[in-house]
Amino acid sequence: MSANHHLVIGCGYLGLRVARAWLAQGHSVSALTRSRASEFSQWGLIPLLGDVTEPASLQFPHSSVQTLFYAVGMDRTAGKTMEEVYLKGLGHVLSALPALPERIIYISSTSVYGQTTGEWVDENSPTEPIEESGRIVLQAEQLLRSVAPHSTILRFAGIYGPQRIIRKTAIERGEPLRADPEKWLNLIHVEDGVQAVLACAEKKTAGQLYCISDGHPPTRREFYTFTGELLGVPAVFEPSAGPTCPETHRRISNQKMLTELGVTLKYPTFREGLRASLQDTSN
Repeated sequence: MSANHHLVIGCGYLGLRVARAWLAQGHSVSALTRSRASEFSQWGLIPLLGDVTEPASLQFPHSSVQTLFYAVGMDRTAGKTMEEVYLKGLGHVLSALPALPERIIYISSTSVYGQTTGEWVDENSPTEPIEESGRIVLQAEQLLRSVAPHSTILRFAGIYGPQRIIRKTAIERGEPLRADPEKWLNLIHVEDGVQAVLACAEKKTAGQLYCISDGHPPTRREFYTFTGELLGVPAVFEPSAGPTCPETHRRISNQKMLTELGVTLKYPTFREGLRASLQDTSN
C-alpha cells in the first residue's frame, strides 16, 4: 500500500483511533485541533490549529491531501449550538479547503432516521428525523452532497467502547434510568467503526452511503441490565411520567457495510463489546 496524506477533522474518540491506524500503516496524517497540538505531535500527527466554528482560524496547507476524514462531534463545554458545529462548521471547512480531496469520508448519524415502530431500516429507508438533532445532521449531509457529491457518508449508530459506556455512571450510582426499556439501541464498538472507515479509504466508495452498526440491536433493558451485571450493580428503570414526544424506535441494518466494505466485526454484539470495553482502561 502506497503512503498517502490524510487530513482528519474531528480527531476525537473515533477520529484519533482512525488517525493512529493510518500512522501505523505508514501514512502521514494532519489533524485539526483547537488545543491538543502538543499531544497530537507526540502521536506523530501533524497538528493544524483551528476551529470549524471560526472560519478565520482555518488555514489548510496546499499540500496534496488524498483523504479528508470528517468526524466532528459536539463539545458540550464549548458553548456552541449543534447548528454552528455540524452545519455551519462543515460549510466553513469546505470553503477553506484549497481543493476538495479525491476521497472524503464523512461521519454522520443514524439520527436522520425517524422511524418509531421498531422496524428495520437501511440506506434506502426514508430519512424523516423527528428530533432537531437529526434534522441538522441531515441538512449537513445534504450540504456535503451539494458541494462534494463524491463523498462517502457513514451513518453511525451509537459508538461505545473503552471509557465510553452508555449510562455507566448512572448505573454505578444506582440512579433510575428514565427510558422505555423495550426500545431498541443501535450500537457499534469503536474498534469496528475504525475498521469500517479504513475499509472506505481502501475501496472505491465515492458517492456511497453506509449504515455503520453491529446489526444486533438489544433493547435498552437487555443492554443496561447486562451492563449492571458486569458492574455488579442492578440497573433500575423509571419510565418517564406524563405525555412525552415520540421516540425513535428502529433497528439499523448493517448488511451493505458487511457485503460491500467487507468488515468483519470484532464485536458482533454488545455482550462481547461491553465485556472487552469494561476491562480496557485505555482512552
